[in-house]
Amino acid sequence: MAFSPENRKGTVSGILFVAIFASSATYIATLAPIKALGLSPLVIGIVIGIFYANTLHNHIPEAWETGITFSAKKILRFAIVIYGFRITFQQIAEVGLEGFLVSLIMLSTTFLFGSWLGSKIFKMEKDTAMLTASGASVCGAAAVLATEPVLKAEGHKTAIAVSMVVLFGTISMFLYPILYSTIIEPSTGFLHMNPSEFGIYVGGTIHEVAQVVAVPFSIPNSPVEMANNAVIVKMTRVIMIAPMLIVLGIYLSYEAKKSNTQGSKDKVKLVIPWFAVYFIGVAGFNSLHLIPENIVNIINNIDTFLLTMAMTALGMGTRFAKFKGLGLAPLYTALGMFIWLVVGGFIITKLITATI
Repeated sequence: MAFSPENRKGTVSGILFVAIFASSATYIATLAPIKALGLSPLVIGIVIGIFYANTLHNHIPEAWETGITFSAKKILRFAIVIYGFRITFQQIAEVGLEGFLVSLIMLSTTFLFGSWLGSKIFKMEKDTAMLTASGASVCGAAAVLATEPVLKAEGHKTAIAVSMVVLFGTISMFLYPILYSTIIEPSTGFLHMNPSEFGIYVGGTIHEVAQVVAVPFSIPNSPVEMANNAVIVKMTRVIMIAPMLIVLGIYLSYEAKKSNTQGSKDKVKLVIPWFAVYFIGVAGFNSLHLIPENIVNIINNIDTFLLTMAMTALGMGTRFAKFKGLGLAPLYTALGMFIWLVVGGFIITKLITATI
């Protein structure tokens, strides 16, 4: 136990050690060059953690490992729960059926396609394929972190998935404004979308929340409805992570039961990620607006720091030796999903907005 009398001191020391690294990541994220790239503290945290894991790992007391593990597991679950304070059901209702359907279709198709592409075509481990798919289909690094406990995946697999999210999410942040100004802009583009439709397209297909926010502001004189629709559709995708994880837990239980070769006497436990259920509960509570907005902002800042701690701790468990043998499979899988998000997402958005 992490806080048993014999482990308590090492656990606390390990948590404080992770917190110091996370504080550094938070500070680095505020620097102008880093901010311009749209890199969140979560991403910087895992980079710092990986650097530590492959250079200074042997120079700290072994007893601190319990605190690092606690940060990567328990603090992570708590941070995902209070992530619900970023969302209200009213936001989802504002964007209407169009945004909801685009979010639902893109999330489900991207996750299924990415999982299949990674595990069946490029022969990746199923956990790594699913983690990579969750990051692309929902909300980037936060989705990878939320999916990891359900799959019970190793830390280095999470690091692989996050690195793919960072790579293609960053490409998206620069690509989408170019697409809009050259081939999508209503008055000049031959694949024109109005600003409202383009906002839905951005929110339904780009990886990270910060990247979604950045795109409309990168387009000169972009109307406010573009940014509003982009953020609301993105947050709709974020809240869908909870039902997705519940369905995934049920699927994993079914797969475990099907592969159980020891007879019907051995029961397979149903995997329900309760933290995902609590996440919906927190979002529902936040929808009541019982807490002042300034307090909610403070909670969200604390949550970002806790997520940064969790990401940093995951990075601390990532050794480069564990990446051997993976080859380019994660890159090819992420590229396939990226193409689907850009091309398929455009087609889906046009079809939905033209139909409804």
